[in-house]
Amino acid sequence: MNLIFLLSRLVLLFGLMLGMAAPASAEMVRVLTVQGAISPASADYLVRGIDKAAEDKAHLVVIEMDTPGGLDTSMRDIIKAILASKVPVATYVSPKGARAASAGTYILYASHIAAMAPATNLGAATPVELAPSGGDKPAPDKPVTPGKPDAGKPTESAPGDAKMRKAVHDAAAYIRGLAELRGRNVEWAERAVREAVSLPADEALAINVVDIVATDLDDLLQQVDGRVIKMNGQSVTIDTSNAIIEKIEPDWRSRLLAVIGDPGIAYILMLLGIYGLIYEFSNPGMLFPGVVGGICLLLALFALQVMPINYVGLALMILGIVLMISEAFIPSFGALGIGGLIAFIIGSVMLIDTDLPGYGVPWQLIVPVAVASGLFSFFVVGMAIKARARPVVTGSEEMIGARGEILEDMEHEGWARVHSEQWRVRSRVPLKRGDTVRVHARHDLVLDVAPEDR
Repeated sequence: MNLIFLLSRLVLLFGLMLGMAAPASAEMVRVLTVQGAISPASADYLVRGIDKAAEDKAHLVVIEMDTPGGLDTSMRDIIKAILASKVPVATYVSPKGARAASAGTYILYASHIAAMAPATNLGAATPVELAPSGGDKPAPDKPVTPGKPDAGKPTESAPGDAKMRKAVHDAAAYIRGLAELRGRNVEWAERAVREAVSLPADEALAINVVDIVATDLDDLLQQVDGRVIKMNGQSVTIDTSNAIIEKIEPDWRSRLLAVIGDPGIAYILMLLGIYGLIYEFSNPGMLFPGVVGGICLLLALFALQVMPINYVGLALMILGIVLMISEAFIPSFGALGIGGLIAFIIGSVMLIDTDLPGYGVPWQLIVPVAVASGLFSFFVVGMAIKARARPVVTGSEEMIGARGEILEDMEHEGWARVHSEQWRVRSRVPLKRGDTVRVHARHDLVLDVAPEDR
């Protein structure tokens, strides 16, 4: 009887443990972190993180974000994942001093819950990727005031900025649609695109740009607890009272994409690829330079395909490399090398054609690489010039002036030892065995010699 009672107590205790564990599992909060520019790597990390949260039946996904902006294609991939998510997504601009500029503003507007930490800001969402390089950016559209003489008239545009204006209008319509979907401030969203305005956290909360200002993650979860949001036409109540926080760091795939997608790394990979292939073509059969160069070049092309590349700059870089390498084979006393160095530097500066933060090739990388390439080119040229000044040590030319010893008495033709080799020699005067001679000419296997002391 006591055994049955004990077993029933164990079963009851086990059931209570399961009952306590079930709510905690159901209220799991998955936290994803993005710091830096929005790139293919961060898009891959967030999209897969949101999908995995849905598979694991997480109750809420929190994206902690601090970004200056990024690529339009990556931003749209993230927003599509948020809009299609089966789990509520809260984007939290954190920590203090962080920002959600440009692409970050769109992601914030697309989220079910938009939150910011104190002393953070958002905005400046004007697209700059398509801005004409080297020229002034077009002025933002002037707001039209009813009753004014220019009301209803289209804003005048500077010649040649039609591409930029299309991008601005498209971006304004996109963020306006996101604002209407989430019930946030539509007018300010459009100003953030057209006028590049920004807001601090408190003002954003006051004018309904964001939903919450929270000091930290715990404060955020406390404020969203019990909040009702719209998802797929249905009302969903968020329950984070007993939430278990699970932070997911980027895995090896996301870290690899982030490394390859860095403009500086892509720049170095491209140079290694080009140099490796040129060396392989110059020395067929080496294999190692060709294999390494091919892999590096393919990785660089993968990274560069998602960046706004200026193909004129790329062509100038390749031309500069070819000219500097040509200097080693066709010495021009610096003309090819200096021209190649100039073309290489200009091409490197022009390579990434964008104003997006974090997507330029820094001068701190361009200058050392250019200097190293130039020094290598001129070092090879210097070695070639020194080699030309040295006396000939091999071949037929080296035999002229060589010293030899007659092996037998001879009238006009006989045998002599030159460079420890026996040669047939001819002389205009009779010679005796042991005489020392100098070579004056060579005719196939016969040397013309003359006595050394005559």
